[in-house]
Amino acid sequence: MRDEKLSTVADVMARLKLGRSTVYDLIRSRRLPSITIGRCRRIPARALRDYISNELEAAA
Repeated sequence: MRDEKLSTVADVMARLKLGRSTVYDLIRSRRLPSITIGRCRRIPARALRDYISNELEAAA
């Protein structure tokens, strides 16, 4: 397995210019996959890229 960057919810909030509750809604609805490490939620870089790609395709 190659090393993949994991982003925090705060990182995703800043990248997508969204609020905390919106990011957690995306995670809860499984539109943005994430993992939990202890009590911390992390979003793999690939999951974020896939989410952005899917949203761009849907908007086209």
